[in-house]
Amino acid sequence: MSSLLELQKQLLPELMDVMKKRYTILHHIKLSGSIGRRTLAQSVHMTERVLRSEVDILKQQGLLDTNSTGMHITAAGEELLEGLEPYIRQLFGLTDLAERIRCHFGLKQVIIVPGDSDESILAKKELGRAGAAALREVVQPQDVIAVAGGSTMAEIAECLTASSAFRGTWFLPARGGLGENVELQANSIASTMAKRTGGQYRLLHVPDHLSEDAYQSLIQEPNIRELIAIIRKARIVVHGIGDAMVMATRRNVDSAMKESLAREGALAEAFGYYFDHKGHVVHNIPTVGLRLEDIYKTELVIGVAGGKSKGEAIAAVLRFGHEDILVTDEAAAEQILHYLS
Repeated sequence: MSSLLELQKQLLPELMDVMKKRYTILHHIKLSGSIGRRTLAQSVHMTERVLRSEVDILKQQGLLDTNSTGMHITAAGEELLEGLEPYIRQLFGLTDLAERIRCHFGLKQVIIVPGDSDESILAKKELGRAGAAALREVVQPQDVIAVAGGSTMAEIAECLTASSAFRGTWFLPARGGLGENVELQANSIASTMAKRTGGQYRLLHVPDHLSEDAYQSLIQEPNIRELIAIIRKARIVVHGIGDAMVMATRRNVDSAMKESLAREGALAEAFGYYFDHKGHVVHNIPTVGLRLEDIYKTELVIGVAGGKSKGEAIAAVLRFGHEDILVTDEAAAEQILHYLS
């Protein structure tokens, strides 16, 4: 099939463009659930006149329908998208892009979705869907899964569904809370994942940023000590990757510490640790939850992050060398390769 695609690109390049265009339209409608023509035109960067023509063709094919709330994909459209997905990745050049990143960093798997999460909420939703699919492929009954907080993790949680693979699974927060929106905290995400999959969960009711004295006091509490011991033995860790300075701001780090991070060359943050461009840890915050030594021993570490602005940060965490699966988007992947070269 790959050779056929290459032949089609040479003989009928315009056919590839039409396929990409119509796939993009259907895909955006699927992710939106229901969407109006004007909003869709803005999302896919088409004029309403061009979009109207394409929508009419897709309706004639029975792939989408319209009602008072907008356009929505049909069962036939869903089936077509599912069948097309592996070929579309190759057509968009994502298969080759993923393989280059996988080989360079020695990862088990790299999954790249189209688009830029910085610019499109739909691309971020697709990132969540791909992250959920990656987790579903590797989870085993009775697993313990530690999950971090953040908007991308929240998207993953919303895309999970019950299956036999999640039977008896425990979802636990990897760390305490950041004091941000409750919906984005690791506790809430672990709870949502458990409820959507039929699994179980426990919560860690402690702040993420602690003084050394507070940290030492908390870890003496029997209930917290027991929960931490379970978290640190998780078989799977699912986490996001953030820009160092953005995460420092979210953690209410003072200006002196920010200046120190800048001097040390901090580019990325993941599970409470700050990394420079070589993947070296330049700073960490005393926290209740996963430690770096626990990451070393974790069987599967899944990093999910996207957006052009995070390309350099993702590359820094990959150089750290303890990721197994990366789920990212096209814009971030291109930036990762840019920094490698």
